[in-house]
Amino acid sequence: QVQLVESGGGLVQAGGSLRLSCAASGSIFSINVMGWYRQVPGKQRELVAHITSGGSTNYADSVKGRFTISRDNAKNTVYLQMNSLKPEDTAVYYCSADLRAWGTVGLSNYWGQGTQVTVSS
Repeated sequence: QVQLVESGGGLVQAGGSLRLSCAASGSIFSINVMGWYRQVPGKQRELVAHITSGGSTNYADSVKGRFTISRDNAKNTVYLQMNSLKPEDTAVYYCSADLRAWGTVGLSNYWGQGTQVTVSS
């Protein structure tokens, strides 16, 4: 069994910062890409940022220069540092990982349960 558990969400004023964490645990052989997505009611889930096992990153245009994704491969953990937050960043943030579990062949996609981020104006 593989689990992704997010933490670090909450309520913050516009211009403030939050740091999200997501730890993957269980029967993990290797992790390829880890990422953060967000979703607001009535809209599709959208990519915020992702990072490869080698450290290459990709960001949505809306968060470039404000958010930073990083990972600790030894801890199977990905982070999202969010600075200069805006009310439009309010959403449920989900962690995602493409990984290979022990006893399997190929990559499977796993998701966390989501953490609420609310930015007040």
